[in-house]
Amino acid sequence: MKLGLHYWNYSTPADPALIAPTLAETARVAEQAGFASFTVMDHYFQMETGRSVADEPMLEGYTTLGYVAAVTERMSLGLLVTGVMYRHPGLLAKIVTSLDVLSGGRARLGIGASWYEREQYGLGVPVVPVAERFERLEETLLICLQMWSDDNGPFRGRYYRLAETLCVPEPIGGHPPIMIGGGGERKTLRLVARYADACNLFATGRDEVAHKLDVLRAHCVAEGRDYDAVTKTVLYNGPVLDRPAAFLDDARAYADLGVTEIQLLPDRDPVSFTRQVAEHLAPAVAAIG
Repeated sequence: MKLGLHYWNYSTPADPALIAPTLAETARVAEQAGFASFTVMDHYFQMETGRSVADEPMLEGYTTLGYVAAVTERMSLGLLVTGVMYRHPGLLAKIVTSLDVLSGGRARLGIGASWYEREQYGLGVPVVPVAERFERLEETLLICLQMWSDDNGPFRGRYYRLAETLCVPEPIGGHPPIMIGGGGERKTLRLVARYADACNLFATGRDEVAHKLDVLRAHCVAEGRDYDAVTKTVLYNGPVLDRPAAFLDDARAYADLGVTEIQLLPDRDPVSFTRQVAEHLAPAVAAIG
């Protein structure tokens, strides 16, 4: 089992001048501890949850990952996940390619249907019906794959038209892995089976994750796709340091389902959180087969 760190909150410490050094130190500690991936959110306003409000600090995701790329060497880097409505697909492919080249081939395209309408209305991002968002998501995936291929020709879709799909330089070592986030059974998991190298599910319990993976397996059969070729990852939102035994039990249960990466969200100062995970949990997680 691999560990990922999902850096979702820029509010600790409170001084904005400390955002950059805290981010850099957290990433360095995570990499030294053997974390496999480092992700940030694709939001412009902080999410409105029981733990956060919209006017807390938030950074643009790909700019942030470019900064993290400069202070790390091994971890894969991506958004969890890119909102499909936030960037034109041709520009998104170029942005991810730039991250890949500058990081030495470590970019991962995490993508999903954007949902946070407050920030979209607030910043003038088009808000379209859910069905259209998924149609745009599929076209975006097709455009990215074409831009990362030898085909530099036009793309003609329902929503996007590109006169040429030139992308120079190319990503390093082939196209960045595509991870589609979400557990929607009719659309999201079908797109995973059709296009993705990895899926990302919420770690909502063994039984529910098992059900989602059974749905994915069925979509893979329908698409003629090898189910085992899709990397399975989960985002773990429960307490980790306060309930280490329960967390490790959960990690083992997900591993039994074929999950190979579990992403953690800091619930306190991110540097302290990552150091404590490195000391107390990372070796045990790495030993889970």
